[in-house]
Amino acid sequence: MPVIRVLPFIAVLMLAFGVVQPAHADPVPPPDPVAELIREHVEPALNGPGAGMDKALATFYAQAQFAPAWTRPADVDQLLAALRGVAADGLNPDDYAVDALSRGRALLTDPHATALQRAQFDLLATDACLAALTHLYRGKVDPASLDTHWNFDARQPVAGRGVQSVRDALAQGRIGELFAQARPQNALYARLRDALARWRQIAAQGDWEPIASGPTLEPDALDPRVPALRLRLQRIGYDVGVATDAAERYDPALQQALRQFQREQYLSDDGRVGANTWAALNVAPAARVDQLRVNLERARWLLHQLHGNFVMVDIAGYGVTYYKDAKPAWRARVQVGKPYRSTPVFKSQITYLTLNPTWTVPPTILKNDILPKVRKNLGYLAANRIRVLDSQGRELSPGSVNWANPRGIVLRQDAGPGNSLGRLVIRFPNDYAIYLHDTPHQELFANPQRANSSGCIRVERPRELAELLLDDPVQWNRAAIDAAIDSGKTRAVTLRQPVPVLLAYWTVDLRDGDRIGFRPDIYRRDAPVLTALDRARTSPWQAFAAPLMAAPGHE
Repeated sequence: MPVIRVLPFIAVLMLAFGVVQPAHADPVPPPDPVAELIREHVEPALNGPGAGMDKALATFYAQAQFAPAWTRPADVDQLLAALRGVAADGLNPDDYAVDALSRGRALLTDPHATALQRAQFDLLATDACLAALTHLYRGKVDPASLDTHWNFDARQPVAGRGVQSVRDALAQGRIGELFAQARPQNALYARLRDALARWRQIAAQGDWEPIASGPTLEPDALDPRVPALRLRLQRIGYDVGVATDAAERYDPALQQALRQFQREQYLSDDGRVGANTWAALNVAPAARVDQLRVNLERARWLLHQLHGNFVMVDIAGYGVTYYKDAKPAWRARVQVGKPYRSTPVFKSQITYLTLNPTWTVPPTILKNDILPKVRKNLGYLAANRIRVLDSQGRELSPGSVNWANPRGIVLRQDAGPGNSLGRLVIRFPNDYAIYLHDTPHQELFANPQRANSSGCIRVERPRELAELLLDDPVQWNRAAIDAAIDSGKTRAVTLRQPVPVLLAYWTVDLRDGDRIGFRPDIYRRDAPVLTALDRARTSPWQAFAAPLMAAPGHE
């Protein structure tokens, strides 16, 4: 090989292995001291176990070689506006160090700012951004911390592609848009935010003096409390008309407004103002604001999961809705568990129906409800077509059982119109022996408050729901369902496709137009959510940045 050709080849090899450097090579830039400080503080979380917020923050920086992310004042301004904006979602901007970030923004244009100060500011901004986005998307409060049986999708902070989306938004200068997209993209959530804004306006006018309850206010009566009643309903948005004669007369226009209020509070809409109605009227505006904040938090827990076809049981609203392609297609009233036998919140899949079911008495109902009646009157069992079985399923004579201390027995009610489950059960696997079912107690659906079951959900018009779930107009149309039930035979019918069912608890009710109703908190579940929601958020990055935020010159 000619020498002239070998030398260039050797030179290339020498360059490749770093033996020589070309004279014109650019010098390697020194490491960014801010990036090095960020690396130093986040790498332990990056290499450690778990998938919490610290891990998400470390992943965020690792994606860009630990370079600082918040170097442009315009991006920080967008972030500050977005963080302040979460107040409209019922969250507290103070959880995201808004004041500290606002003061620290001056560092971006301060030539004397140290690398440590800039690293502190950058980590604080990223921590606030990721936390607020996660809270908007999944909620601030972990529902599993309030309910150990919570089985909805696990709550995770913004991570993976979600973290990269923050990087992308920063590169494109659209952090504000990212916050808007993190909220549940659901009309229910938007209406709850609007309602919160309206009630904050009402609360800003000041608290109101309770109206004395006293005797029941009857239609057309003269009563000194009427002017206060008129002002109260008018202030919260009802059309009370104009008093045309005595100012203290409880006139028809005011009665109409009051009936609407009663319906929206799940009270008897008889127009009579008794103790329960006075109590609802006297709830402070600030308490209604908190009630809306609690339900916005619940919305963040659940609304991202609502898509396709599913069934939603609204426990505190005593209703069930079938959604087709995420839009309500059918509604009915329900009866739910008594406060001391509350219906749990959970998610499952409806898999099959039972036509003409028998009813095996659960142990709690056997002990607390059935045994006291049997001990008083042994004929109760025959009158209700309840059989006594031993542990092997063999029928026993009721007279052979020691009812003072029965052991090893099961009570089972025969199928038929009087069965406690009615003629139809909609079943889904769960740990609580809960299901949707028909009921012989149809008269109870007329009550505005219907917490009167032993935990299961009694459904009005369950055959209509069964037809929707089976989704088989040829084999299982309404006529076929009626005929199978009328046969009296117990039969299981499997759904062609399982349908998700969500048992949820809402204490607000969005009515037509801009109206909002407030429901009784029948299971007293609002207070623990509010306490957790109001608990100040702490973060190691807030503590890390504390010296910076207290530094002179950045007030």
